Amino acid sequence: MLKKWIVTTALVAPLLSLSPVDAQTVRQVGAARLENVPPVPADIAAAVQRYQNSRAALFEDWLPDGSMLIATRFGATQQLHHVKAPGAARTQLTFYDEPVATANSIPGTDRFVLTRDTGGDEWFQLYAKGLTGEAVALTEGGTTRNASPVMSRDGTLLVWARATKGSGSYSLLATDPTKPSAPRTLHSVDGAIAADDLSDDKTQLLFSRGISNRESQLFLLDIASGKATRIAPKAAAARYESARFLPGGKSIITISDGGSDTRRLVEIDLASGRETVLTPDLKWDVESYDLSKGGRVLAYAVNEDGFSRIVVQDRITRRALPQPELPRGVLTALKFSPDGGALAIGLTNATSAGDVWSWDVNAGGLIRWTMSELGELDPAKLAEPTLIRFRSFDGLSVPAFVYRPRGVAADAKTPVIIDIHGGPEAQTRPIWNYGAQYFADILGATVILPNVRGSDGYGKRYLNLDNAEKREDSVKDIGALIDWVGTQPDMDAAKVAVYGQSYGGYMSLAVMTHYSDRLVGGVERYGISDWMSFLNNTEAYRRDNRRAEYGDERDPKMKAVFAKISPMANVGKITKPMLVMQGANDPRVPQSESDQVVAKLRAGGVEAWYVLFADEGHGFMKKPNNDLRREVETLFLKKLFEGK
Repeated sequence: MLKKWIVTTALVAPLLSLSPVDAQTVRQVGAARLENVPPVPADIAAAVQRYQNSRAALFEDWLPDGSMLIATRFGATQQLHHVKAPGAARTQLTFYDEPVATANSIPGTDRFVLTRDTGGDEWFQLYAKGLTGEAVALTEGGTTRNASPVMSRDGTLLVWARATKGSGSYSLLATDPTKPSAPRTLHSVDGAIAADDLSDDKTQLLFSRGISNRESQLFLLDIASGKATRIAPKAAAARYESARFLPGGKSIITISDGGSDTRRLVEIDLASGRETVLTPDLKWDVESYDLSKGGRVLAYAVNEDGFSRIVVQDRITRRALPQPELPRGVLTALKFSPDGGALAIGLTNATSAGDVWSWDVNAGGLIRWTMSELGELDPAKLAEPTLIRFRSFDGLSVPAFVYRPRGVAADAKTPVIIDIHGGPEAQTRPIWNYGAQYFADILGATVILPNVRGSDGYGKRYLNLDNAEKREDSVKDIGALIDWVGTQPDMDAAKVAVYGQSYGGYMSLAVMTHYSDRLVGGVERYGISDWMSFLNNTEAYRRDNRRAEYGDERDPKMKAVFAKISPMANVGKITKPMLVMQGANDPRVPQSESDQVVAKLRAGGVEAWYVLFADEGHGFMKKPNNDLRREVETLFLKKLFEGK
């Protein structure tokens, strides 16, 4: 067969060095470079569209008049929309080629601050915009990352955290978003920090310093002097999230796992550091909360085995107030309106892409604001995930969600896709997962999404079971899951594929090095292939945070562990085909991680498909790219399962 080589100037990444024996077919589709990937048949492209035309309505913020800012994808990317009232049209406000990441209302105005990057590079910039007119840049652009914007109650002070390319230092910056001017620096420090809340009088800023994904510290910044004071400095190491001032400014409220295996809502007295638990006796994590104007009404959500449960109560008396009754699912937003009379609730589940409701705090009524679209899909015909648990090598009980295809005979053996989440401190939850639904329907596969040790949502002890030298214990969890598949009468143990992205991409590679003989192949997107090169090349602003999770490569002991467990050191054990995908602008897991593993797979004679997107980063955010990604995955997995 004649090899067709296409040269493009859109990609700066060099072509992998190919010998005559392993020369690859290369073609360009839009922004994507495809190596070894056959053309996509029309029927597969049509099937992908049926599932990927769904779109969610995601709550971003209230405006002062009681209307909402909603994020929705109409076209290729997620943009901001204005919804004036329940059931009203979503009026598009932004029209960028790049997706809008977040939006925060400027109190007392019809304007808001939005966040977006370029090509998935995660160098986020802030812009102020109104319901009409152009956006005004608040940040300088270029190689800075601007995040965690918080605003004063009167809307005249905006504070955020900025990181700069090539540096591990962060700064807190401030400006008046109603009269944009060059921002002033309030505080600078080595290590990751984020702005959390401003005091009512705008004299103090509450901010957090992230030591790792398992530990953080809280600080008070005197804005006039720039002096930062740690809150409760003698407290044991813990994680603090979503910290806010309580009325009067003498105490704060935050989510913390201090002194507990699970995350709870706590109140901290600023003078003494004394903590008071507001949610005692919970067996699961508090995942989010909000306070009404004046701080009297408290709403919070509990993550119960992956599902969200919302609680509304009087913060002072702890008395339960009328509770909203919503479909079972996973929370995406929880925020009181500016007057405190309504609570916005965003929710998604296995058969809904995501919608927004409001809860009348006084009358107790629930009103649906949006109706998200599933395209041509019939919700009644979609797979409902089943929560199961299996025993790992050491007896640990590991949870997983299982999507079995509808309309398949009870005794029919289906192929299996094991889809492992990223993070690693993340959690697979029963959200709208159009990928699992698609694979169950189109490929007739059972899709299993495990929450291996190290996953969030199951307590601090479970979260820490894969740290540092225990990294491969989570890989053994997948080995135990493969064993479990072999005991199921409706699953074909001879047709199991592993699949994952980011840290899940590392897991996919690692599982392939351990269990290649029991798998038909694997798919990995922007996964870590070598711990040493990853920690050296990931962006400086996040390097220390990742060292705290994975281990410090400068430590000889950890360096020896990395040399042993890195997929690049064990690629020779992979004997089945692999599909690798990558965004060229990824600041977290650089393109070099994918380049090197593909080259080594091919050098060992293993079939390797490779897709590189020039305009994406860590995750594929543009619909045409995501469509192509799903088409290629379908081709690859069909080939694995059909043995062709």
